[in-house]
Amino acid sequence: MAVGIWTLIEKSDYLSLLASSTFAVSAYILIFAGGLVMVTGFLGCCAVIREQKSCLCTYFSFLLLIFLIELVAGVLAYMYYQRLSEELKQHLNLTMTENYAQPGRNHITHSVDRLQQDFKCCGSNSSADWQYSIYILSPESGGRVVPDSCCKTITPSCGQRDHPSNIYKVEGGCITKLEQFLADHLLIIGAVGIGVACLQLTGALLTSCFIYILYKEEKDEYSEM
Repeated sequence: MAVGIWTLIEKSDYLSLLASSTFAVSAYILIFAGGLVMVTGFLGCCAVIREQKSCLCTYFSFLLLIFLIELVAGVLAYMYYQRLSEELKQHLNLTMTENYAQPGRNHITHSVDRLQQDFKCCGSNSSADWQYSIYILSPESGGRVVPDSCCKTITPSCGQRDHPSNIYKVEGGCITKLEQFLADHLLIIGAVGIGVACLQLTGALLTSCFIYILYKEEKDEYSEM
């Protein structure tokens, strides 16, 4: 649950640059499953203390449900990890050059600015990508050749000069750094999802054993009568 919330709150700006919502969906699934685990844990404690078979059966069902949900989150994260590189290559440059500083695209503009400042990069593959940008080619750019967020020290209209001493010129551009960042987080989401799923399956097996013991004790009591 904590991993899902952290991903959506701290890294939400980067998610708007992705063509697919799989990354966000995986995080939402973890949050939902985490909330369900908290409720189910309380139900399980009450069921064990009171030794109520009906509550234990309900608890067992919830554990299996959580197992399936967490497993789905883990598998989604792993599948998206496999095609992340191709998606970024196809869509990131297009998103940056066609949507940056355009009307109604403030969230994209903010995301690109934060991306370039956080990762100290400029452009999808290189700073040269910005020469095809709708914004850079428009009068609104004010003679800039790159956005100001490419600058090592941001000052008004600093993007008018694209010398390496002024802007970030990183080999591989932003796409390499963003891909590595997202890949690392997808591995975390996948590992957490599958790990918690295994724990829930173990809990379900132990619960089924406890239910069996209660049924056996009840049967023995009837037999003695």
